[in-house]
Amino acid sequence: MSQTPITPDTDGAHEDPREDPREEGARQAVPVPGAGLGARATGDIVIDSALQDLRDAPADDLDAQIEAGRRVHRTLQGRLSDLGGE
Repeated sequence: MSQTPITPDTDGAHEDPREDPREEGARQAVPVPGAGLGARATGDIVIDSALQDLRDAPADDLDAQIEAGRRVHRTLQGRLSDLGGE
């Protein structure tokens, strides 16, 4: 099976959705929630964002780790209650 070489998109029709085009001439990458989770990402933006916050909490700041863990817990509880129709 032959592979087609990838060429840069010059017409802008297939721009990266993670880039923020709000300021013309200045393109900045927009962070994707959970992008640093790799294979552990759930695909749920809210959960992945909370998990990323937990991962990003400083290792030497126990209070920050606890608070991030609590946010993950609340987020997961909220998602589970959504499933239960409560």
